[in-house]
Amino acid sequence: MFARFVARRYLFSPKSRSVINLIAGLSAVAVAMPVAAMIVLLSVFNGFETLVKATGSAFEADLTVEPAEGQTFPVAELDTAAVARTAGVEAFAFVLEQGALLERKGRQAAATVRGADDRYAEVFPIAAAIAAGEYRVRLGDLDRLVVGRAMAQELGIRSLADADVELYGLRRGGFSSLLPFQSYTKRRAAAAGVYTLDLDTERRYVLTSLRLAQELFTRPDRASALLVRIGGGDDPARVGKAVAQAAGDRFRVTTRAERNASFYAVMKYEKWGIFFISLLVLAIASFSVVGALAMLITDKRDDIRTLGALGAGVPLVRSLFRWEGWYVAGLGAAAGVVVGVGAVLVQQRFGLIEIPADSFLTKSYPVELRMADLAAVLAAFAAVAAAVTHLTVHSMIRNEK
Repeated sequence: MFARFVARRYLFSPKSRSVINLIAGLSAVAVAMPVAAMIVLLSVFNGFETLVKATGSAFEADLTVEPAEGQTFPVAELDTAAVARTAGVEAFAFVLEQGALLERKGRQAAATVRGADDRYAEVFPIAAAIAAGEYRVRLGDLDRLVVGRAMAQELGIRSLADADVELYGLRRGGFSSLLPFQSYTKRRAAAAGVYTLDLDTERRYVLTSLRLAQELFTRPDRASALLVRIGGGDDPARVGKAVAQAAGDRFRVTTRAERNASFYAVMKYEKWGIFFISLLVLAIASFSVVGALAMLITDKRDDIRTLGALGAGVPLVRSLFRWEGWYVAGLGAAAGVVVGVGAVLVQQRFGLIEIPADSFLTKSYPVELRMADLAAVLAAFAAVAAAVTHLTVHSMIRNEK
């Protein structure tokens, strides 16, 4: 209590105003800036991570049921009734997916054609990404296409009123070099809608009906996967195990995290790489506290001698100046948290800082504040500040003994 009281008097007493107090204030500011920067950087990274995951979820299901062997399976072979009874399963849809060649008025583009059944919109919120037209892959007996904006531009589609596209799929049974056109199945379908997501997805995926895909790839009554949506509060791994039991040994079930394990791992490593680089900057900035403490200890040499004459031992004197260092660092950290959290909340609410490039995903930098990151920043700073303060005080007070 005595050490904290004296430390507060040194720092906050009106009679103790001096150049040293000004230096202590500047040290607090020097500490506040990297703390705020760490909070902002991690929040921006979290925002981009969430944005990328949300974008990927438009075509990546919570659970994917695929054949254990081969690329496709008969639709009737999978017991969908058992899958539907599984706790946590909210919706599912069959898809048949394969590469194809698209052509329109002399323009060609390679794409992954995903044929989906009528329940596909229950699994994915694809309708929210439609920028023109509507999500409809079947209109009565007519099959339709839903293409990405980048693909529409590549094919020269400017109006859905004139958007007929020819699709070429490789016929089963091999490729003949003598009659190459006989090795492809050709179908024609009109584009009913255009979706907007990230550029890579828009160039890659074209949606159509499951029936057209089966005809195009000569896979009658077959599918390449069953895509499953689970409840928001359910554990994908737990539901995945239950779905695997319902599907049987002839199928394997993977979660979205398992299918993108390497991508998520890279994002995690990048985030913590940014954290440790920022921590290095914070550690360097914390050395400003060293100068403030050293000057304060030198200035209070007479007070140290007086305390010694009154019976105060070296541990008490060291504790006094350690508290002084912690107060300076703590003020800086508190100011940094206020500035950092405030900046993140303002950006999250108003989006003041925009991305200086055309983007179909977001106009401003996405941010997301996570309490775990804030706790990690404060814990790392506390460790650095405690080490710097302890080493400085221990060295200086020993010399002043």
